[in-house]
Amino acid sequence: MSILFVHEMGHYVTSKFYGVKTTLPYFIPGPWAPFGIGTFGAFIRMRSPILRKNALLDIGAAGPIAGFVVSIFAVGVGLYSSKIVEIQEGNALLRLGDPLMFTFLAHFLGKVPPAGYDVALSSVAFAGWFGLFVTSMNLLPIGQLDGGHIAYALLGRKQRFLSIGMVVILIILGVIGWPGWYIWAILISFLGLHHPPTIDEDVPLDLKHQLIGWGSIVLFIVTFMPVPFKV
Repeated sequence: MSILFVHEMGHYVTSKFYGVKTTLPYFIPGPWAPFGIGTFGAFIRMRSPILRKNALLDIGAAGPIAGFVVSIFAVGVGLYSSKIVEIQEGNALLRLGDPLMFTFLAHFLGKVPPAGYDVALSSVAFAGWFGLFVTSMNLLPIGQLDGGHIAYALLGRKQRFLSIGMVVILIILGVIGWPGWYIWAILISFLGLHHPPTIDEDVPLDLKHQLIGWGSIVLFIVTFMPVPFKV
């Protein structure tokens, strides 16, 4: 809940800085079982349009960056107290995907299990993992997700083609990996792949905002998991 709150407050504070009217975060209740999460996420509601690409990019990137920082802290603290345990034959296990950032931290903290063993994540480590998962989902460069805002600021009208291509990739990943990508592809397509224009659509971004935008894409790469869940 703290990671989701920080993510949304990143959007909220940046929106206030640019004079964009928005609500405080809303949390969507969800079942505790089977993953022990208890929420389907959180969101803020924009009450006025974002008219300029600089503001669009900063508001879109602020949430994932803020949530990522807290998630990394949670993963580090949680992995330190997580235990390496032997895998018992015949037991059904829920295995979590390892994004590049999680793998790096596991190696750094010496939590790389040998063959026949796995890491039993502590609750804090799982919360951090979930925060990385939420970060990557929000950074998908589709429609009006955070990643869609960033991609539109960087690419303009070409962002629509990236949205379509990413939906196709999600469907393919659903076929060969995690079926949950089907749901995301359908849901995101239903919400729309097109991004509304800004008044400075043809004005190029300055270097600082280009770096923020491409840095956010790198953040997506190091947190994305083609197969986040596997039994």
